[in-house]
Amino acid sequence: MANRRILLLFLDGIGVGEDDPSINPFAAAAMPTLLSLTNGRRWVKGIGREKHPRAAFVATDPRLGVPGKPQSATGQAAILTGVNVPAAVGEHYGPRPNAPIRAIVSQRTFFKEVVAAGESAALLEGYPPAWHAAVNRGKRLLASYQQAAFDAGLTLFDEGHVQRGEAMAVDWTGETWRSHLGFTDSPLYTPYEAGGHLADLARRYTFSLFPHWLTDTIGHRGTMEEGVKLLELFDGVMAGVLDRWDDHGGLIVITSDHGNMEDLSHGKHTENDVPTLIIGNGASEFADEITTLADFVPAMRRYLHLSEELLLS
Repeated sequence: MANRRILLLFLDGIGVGEDDPSINPFAAAAMPTLLSLTNGRRWVKGIGREKHPRAAFVATDPRLGVPGKPQSATGQAAILTGVNVPAAVGEHYGPRPNAPIRAIVSQRTFFKEVVAAGESAALLEGYPPAWHAAVNRGKRLLASYQQAAFDAGLTLFDEGHVQRGEAMAVDWTGETWRSHLGFTDSPLYTPYEAGGHLADLARRYTFSLFPHWLTDTIGHRGTMEEGVKLLELFDGVMAGVLDRWDDHGGLIVITSDHGNMEDLSHGKHTENDVPTLIIGNGASEFADEITTLADFVPAMRRYLHLSEELLLS
């Protein structure tokens, strides 16, 4: 496993939708960095699989053979457990995991596998004091990815970690911590600087996950202008990530739990495939293993040369 690492960038609620710039931000946004990795092809229906010298793209099935619209709790749990969670619990469920989903997450996640192998892992988002207080009082349930990190014994970062540059705000740049949360002295990055910092943080760990949920928020109640602006911000962040990332030493995996923001005509989840972009040496081989959300853990395990038996022992 020497020097191999994975940075999983999870964007909640993005799917592969129609090539319609009136309803789909992915059909309208200027994304030169990301589109350069898919040979200029937009992340819209018909893209299928794309191979690039540095990356591979594959439209990925979040439905997992279960009728209905995919949801956050089951989709996130499938990504991090390698289990067909919707089939196991009999439905797509969300946004927060219920008891059956939490039971699956408590048994096995990729965070736990990495820790059991003696390697390092982290959830790189920092959370403000009000969030931690609500969780500690039992007033807020953890999302599936937060539950997975917690059950693996990992620290859920707070404002101190953000201030020290050991974690990042959900919006990458930190602007919302200043404008919405009142942390007027919290770190503020340009998109490019944020990407470079994110890559530097990921280098500290064998496996790290950075979640972003504003995409899903816009999908439910946002505008085309907001969706386009967010994607263009993300593209700027990725420019910084890519300039700092060592393709020989690790993979970046970008994916989602369900569709939503790719169709702003109704504000609801979709049954569309979700986009998966893998960056780094070995991206093509990794992509060849991905068909559904339940395929990520086996592919990540193979890439890091982990033994499943460590988790089960």
